[in-house]
Amino acid sequence: MQRLIPALALMLLAGSALAATKPCEELKQEIEVKIQANNVPSYTLEIVSKDEVTDPSMVVGSCEGGSKKIVYQKND
Repeated sequence: MQRLIPALALMLLAGSALAATKPCEELKQEIEVKIQANNVPSYTLEIVSKDEVTDPSMVVGSCEGGSKKIVYQKND
């Protein structure tokens, strides 16, 4: 029982760390690296509020606790 309480406390702390929000610019940079690794010649990534999203299929990321979305568009 003495080991159970600290173990539960650690699990709660780990769970809250996983739920931490990521800054939009950091997530956008990570997505850009992946897109460039796939040799996409021309694209646009834009950070918008979740209310501005018109096509959910263009959303490639969510940041700042879900209040903003990162939208991808391939330019031809």
